[in-house]
Amino acid sequence: MMIKSNLAILMAGKKIRSLNELSRQTGVSAPALGRLYDGTNVRIDYSTIEALCLFFDCQIGDLLEYVKD
Repeated sequence: MMIKSNLAILMAGKKIRSLNELSRQTGVSAPALGRLYDGTNVRIDYSTIEALCLFFDCQIGDLLEYVKD
């Protein structure tokens, strides 16, 4: 079981080309976005989820997806 991030898909939909650009627009640190983007994060702050959902105008389920093995 794992949690999959759809950050790359959401970024492509808004034509965001880099994590640094997304960081500038959301206020979320680039390292935190990088971990979420590549799936290496162990935890994620509510403030990060809130900022990304607000920016992408999406729900948590659009950003993160539970995938069974």
